[in-house]
Amino acid sequence: MSSNIGTASHSQLGQHTPYCSEYDPSLLFPIPRQEKRDELGIKANSLPFNGLDIWTAFEISWLNTKGKPVVRIAEFAFQVSSPNLIESKSFKLYLNSFNGTRFESEQDVIELMEKDLSDASGAPVVVDFKTLEGHELLFGDLPGENIDDLDIEINEYQVDTSLLKTLDEEVDEETLNSHLLKSNCLVTCQPDWGSVVVRYSGKKIDEASLLKYIISFREHNEFHEQCVERIFTDIMKVCRPVNLTVYARYVRRGGLDINPYRSNFEEEFDISRTQRQ
Repeated sequence: MSSNIGTASHSQLGQHTPYCSEYDPSLLFPIPRQEKRDELGIKANSLPFNGLDIWTAFEISWLNTKGKPVVRIAEFAFQVSSPNLIESKSFKLYLNSFNGTRFESEQDVIELMEKDLSDASGAPVVVDFKTLEGHELLFGDLPGENIDDLDIEINEYQVDTSLLKTLDEEVDEETLNSHLLKSNCLVTCQPDWGSVVVRYSGKKIDEASLLKYIISFREHNEFHEQCVERIFTDIMKVCRPVNLTVYARYVRRGGLDINPYRSNFEEEFDISRTQRQ
């Protein structure tokens, strides 16, 4: 496991950083997940959810043995059970360090990235490369009913769990979505724009209350993965659904998008990216 582990405030976020084009795994900056999970009452040895953090990287390149550049789109799958997440700027710097480095084959690059990212996160990471020809990034609508057109009034832009309400009726399964999720980077406070899907069964969640709650993240400072875990935990505590999945697809920044999902009943959650992504 990487020894370069610290808190977000000690990372390269918000700092002037020269880009390195020679392979350097030490650029990766792991951040322990447990600190934020402690705030939510989540125990390290008893996670209330399973899931993945799916990253898509659109600026992958290296040199072949003749010095000719190779370009790819990459998808990285990080396990929710890994002790560390990877700070996004350090991930970007690490990926850029491949730009001027020669490799024998694409498989060598994949295996090296899987090793480095698994060491840094503390659990196996799966890397998948896609060529720019013969591969189509599928666009589509989010599953479920969109609640963004509800006529609500809200003046609260810090996370407020008291906004969440349930109704008396029970639902076998319902899927709701919103494009109005916005949070801010934990360190730089730069905006992170996203769409979120909530799938659940149990007592019906009041849709207006859910939309208000989602909007209340607007000035909240946390990483993408932490926001999704907070949404999952808050809904479980307040609304007490039997089953719950929370999925967020964020708009890319710096050539990377981060798409975490957490669920207590679904092993996989695959949806197309929207036009924003």
